[in-house]
Amino acid sequence: MRNLKILLVALTGVCAIVNGQNKQLLYDFSEIPQSLMVNPGVESSFEWYAGIPLLSGISFQAGSSGITAFDLFANDGLDINDKIRDRALNGMTPRDDLSGTYQVEILSGGYRSKYHPENFYSFGIYNEGDAIGYWFKDLAILAVDGNADMLGRRFDLSHLKTRGELLTVYHFGINKQVNRNLTIGARAKLYNSILNFSSTGNDGFFVTTEGQNNILANTLNADLELRTSGLNEIRDILRDDTADRAAELSSLLTKRAIFSGNFGFGVDLGFTYKLSEQTVLTGSLLDVGFVYHSSDTRVVSLKGNATVEGVEVILPDALLDPGQDFYQNLIDDIENLIPFENVEKSYITFRPTKLNASIRHDFGEPVLRRQDCDCNYKTGSSRDLGYKYTNSAGAHLYVINRPRGPQAALTAFYQRRFGNIMSLKAAYTVDKYSFTNVGLGISIQAGPVNMYAMADNLLAYRNIADSHYASFQLGLNIISFGKK
Repeated sequence: MRNLKILLVALTGVCAIVNGQNKQLLYDFSEIPQSLMVNPGVESSFEWYAGIPLLSGISFQAGSSGITAFDLFANDGLDINDKIRDRALNGMTPRDDLSGTYQVEILSGGYRSKYHPENFYSFGIYNEGDAIGYWFKDLAILAVDGNADMLGRRFDLSHLKTRGELLTVYHFGINKQVNRNLTIGARAKLYNSILNFSSTGNDGFFVTTEGQNNILANTLNADLELRTSGLNEIRDILRDDTADRAAELSSLLTKRAIFSGNFGFGVDLGFTYKLSEQTVLTGSLLDVGFVYHSSDTRVVSLKGNATVEGVEVILPDALLDPGQDFYQNLIDDIENLIPFENVEKSYITFRPTKLNASIRHDFGEPVLRRQDCDCNYKTGSSRDLGYKYTNSAGAHLYVINRPRGPQAALTAFYQRRFGNIMSLKAAYTVDKYSFTNVGLGISIQAGPVNMYAMADNLLAYRNIADSHYASFQLGLNIISFGKK
């Protein structure tokens, strides 16, 4: 039980640093340049923009669909051992997870073509981390209770699913207004993987039954694999007691952030389409891509089937060789039946692809967009974006591809504009983490300076320890809309 306590404390601590990926407040918030990152086909009226390095786009989120720290450590008079068993061991399912991402923009910018003003180009570099781990229910029960009293129960090894990565992304995108009603966009991405781990295709079982030569027989049917890149050198540094670990780790990660040897390619696609002057459809498909890992890789696998009944001493044959090592014989038999491999081998991973779709209705007083002198909203030229309106309301669907299948979130939102100076957006989101996720975002345009901040699940801030989800985003940009 003590080992499980340590494990659960670690897992609830991880909730504070791993995250979900939905950016429903930023999506279609066209006053903010970073909205191009979640829909390269968003309507854009900027002449150019420049993000403040390391401050233009910062997002952190945390989520757990299972237990929270409050579930385990609340001063409610219940024994912690009972809470661990009832709420974690028996209360969580293999579909409960800790998952998500963080993102920090290192460099970002964009500009409108002088000779083709319907085209807007954006570029940048950002650092991103993404991870997910599912609750390994059967393995936890096996570790805590053992198998002595569970004859015939198959412990499912497929409960072990996890993946994560840290990477630098270089990107370049184009946003094109096709006509008054349609805007499309695409972005190319070069992935530079700093580190990666993946163990998602596991299968098999472990079961204990009555034996023939001994009392019990244990059967292991395993198809397990763990793939990593970029972790071996980090492990070697941490194991070296003579090294300046902090300095060497910093040097290694900095070098890898620029050039790691593990590269990939991906694309983002998006559009905005006006069904009418005030009703708009949008959609985007993000991170359709892969990474090829060939540097500092390790693939560990355990595949095969074996049934053993422990140490078997068969008399009188055993007396003929009194020096025989029965335990080593057992180990050799298991290794022969279930091959264990630990090799350097290249492999490919696919990015967690994300889908966004929304419908928006604008209403209220019109607010004239800021546009440059080449744009003629009165004559209906190719750069005619029409009007923004004081109010917008709609719905947003988000889906991300995960190891146990698609994970979705549905959002209802309302946006209120105060001229071209300030805009507020409120959202209510339902997903696997929370049914009471109320978020709020604000964008302020002070001359050429754009500032924005957003936070999710505000109702949970009354008790952060009992929250399944929390997030915030913020940024600072310089924007030019050109002369009127």
